[in-house]
Amino acid sequence: MELPSRALANTGVSKGNNSQPICLANSRSRKLSSAPESIRAKRGTLTDFTNRSFGHTEQAASRSPLAPQYKQSPAFIVRRRSSGVSHAHLNCIGSSPSSPVVQRSWKEWKEQTKGVLSGPQCEGGFLIPYLVMLILEGVPLFYLELAIGQKMSRGSIGAWTAISPYLGGIGLASVVTSLYLCLYYNIINGWSFWYLFHSFQSVLPWAECPINSNWTGPIEECETATPTQYFFYRQTLNISSSIEENGGIHTGQALCLLLSWLITYLFIVRGVKSTGKVVYFTATFPYVVLFIYLIRGVTLHGAINGVKYMFTPKMEQLANPTTWINAATQIFFSLGLGFGTLIAFASYNQYNNNFERQAIVVSVINSGTSIFASIVTFSIYGFKATVNYEDCLERRWTVSPWRTRLLLLNAFDLAEDSITMNNVSDWIEKLNATYPEQFAELSNKLEDCNLESELDTAVEGTGLAFIVYSEAIKNMPLSQLWSVLYFIMLLLLGMGSMLGNVTAIITPLRDFKVVSKISNELFNGLVCLFCLLLGLGFTTTSGNYWFTMFNDYGANFSLLFVVLVEVITVSYIYGIRRFEKDIEDMLGHRPNWYWKIMWAIVSPLLLITLFIIYIVNYIKGGTPTYQAWNKELGKSVVMQYPVYGQVFIGLLLVSSVSCVPLTALYVYCRKRKGGNYHQKQQAVNTASSYRPEDDRD
Repeated sequence: MELPSRALANTGVSKGNNSQPICLANSRSRKLSSAPESIRAKRGTLTDFTNRSFGHTEQAASRSPLAPQYKQSPAFIVRRRSSGVSHAHLNCIGSSPSSPVVQRSWKEWKEQTKGVLSGPQCEGGFLIPYLVMLILEGVPLFYLELAIGQKMSRGSIGAWTAISPYLGGIGLASVVTSLYLCLYYNIINGWSFWYLFHSFQSVLPWAECPINSNWTGPIEECETATPTQYFFYRQTLNISSSIEENGGIHTGQALCLLLSWLITYLFIVRGVKSTGKVVYFTATFPYVVLFIYLIRGVTLHGAINGVKYMFTPKMEQLANPTTWINAATQIFFSLGLGFGTLIAFASYNQYNNNFERQAIVVSVINSGTSIFASIVTFSIYGFKATVNYEDCLERRWTVSPWRTRLLLLNAFDLAEDSITMNNVSDWIEKLNATYPEQFAELSNKLEDCNLESELDTAVEGTGLAFIVYSEAIKNMPLSQLWSVLYFIMLLLLGMGSMLGNVTAIITPLRDFKVVSKISNELFNGLVCLFCLLLGLGFTTTSGNYWFTMFNDYGANFSLLFVVLVEVITVSYIYGIRRFEKDIEDMLGHRPNWYWKIMWAIVSPLLLITLFIIYIVNYIKGGTPTYQAWNKELGKSVVMQYPVYGQVFIGLLLVSSVSCVPLTALYVYCRKRKGGNYHQKQQAVNTASSYRPEDDRD
């Protein structure tokens, strides 16, 4: 099997005068090139070098009786190894699909009582499941994916196919999930560009309602809702009243989406080389902005209320299985598990790179960043909720203070002199806590001002990162400066995440020889163009509802399934003992008991339980619903998806997970037909067939 010239470039191998492979990755390889001819002859041709590197020899199969009798398909090629531990760390940190909580987890961290994942939260009741899931599944599975990528030196499809052609569907499922994420994720970056461009105004456009066409007052929809909601739903999305009402493309949003994909393409145009340079900035600069926001956030009036709300335990939530599913899903997004991103980046690592330390360090940094960003977020939530609460008290005081007093006196049969104008607010809180049912009956007559309720409502909604933050920003001094800083940070986080998302698609596909013949510039451009064209559907008037559908059903279920199959494959098909040998071959020592117990027992059982709970909750939930914007009411209302929407949700759930059984069935049928596809499969990558002295580029 002779690799084409472009494949040779990707391997980092060049031919000498005698057509012998000269490895350029490290000093060991350079010493080999200057070794005597007899020593170099033992290395054989490039074909033998490639086969030995992955253990694809008949001798390897005979030395490893436990190895499945498969040989690597010649459709895959080896890749060039990257250098630098900090580079590998930053790739994993900056390109994870949710780094940190501000970008992706605004969707995941709140919902703890509903069947569908929606909204962010990092409350005390959620921190416990989050940290438990991090220890029991996050770090062990992060370690596992890095080990597989570094050992196999391929993307997700090639890596799992190398273990067994029947398992190639795992990598394909990861690619499909990453594709769904890419389709809708960049629209968030488009929104960020939209808000950033509108931040350079003397008065922020979401700070006040625009005047109607008759110049007689504010636009009714804006006056009914709030200026921030109006700017997001009407001026940013131009949203329809339901998913069934379709309209044209929002030109401004389409241009912002085009700009987002253009920048994404420029970041990845040269492949992993350009990606690695970009993440040095996209993974570090947001920390600077977060630290600035932390200083500003904790000094805001009422910020402490939000921080207390975040860390106040709500232990009843621990009994809700949905809380644990949300925590697991948040871990997947935070660390990038199941997308194939980690396998893709690890495939460029040096063979002896210490991925064990990398797994621990990156997991701690990513999760620590999520908690750190949550403190910043909830300090601003506390400020917004406190301002709204005080405004409510002021309205109740200035509009009808005597009416409020009379209502309370009559409803609760109190002495006339017990409630005065000075203590009416205290009595409202006391009576609401003591007689909640009676007090609820007065809700239509008396505006209820409750700080806890303000904090609850402050962290809900699809456009959280835009509606809530923009409302808080408009109340800050120098609001334009804080707006620009915030949306630049959001863009960097989003672009960093897109690098990982796109790499998880491109890297596995480029492992195929037929794709490797296409230049990086052309192939990467085609992938970006394909995603852009499909993503334009999210810029239509009903596009936000489709965005919500992808966000709710495009990845969560798939990630649970993919990660579950991954850990079962490694533990019980590939085998823990052989996996230990592979790790020992790369690191010089075997994994300790913690890793083995997690991989073999705890993580599989936990994931199986969560997977079953997810299915049961989905079935019990009945017809899927979504939040539709009602411009007459100035708020979102719950509506059921139409039949075609429910069918599409089913396709989203099935399309990725079906890749695993369909690929296995395809391989089985090929084998039954007697083709030479499986007749040539003989070996698998194991420690017995590979040694450090066989380092490849």
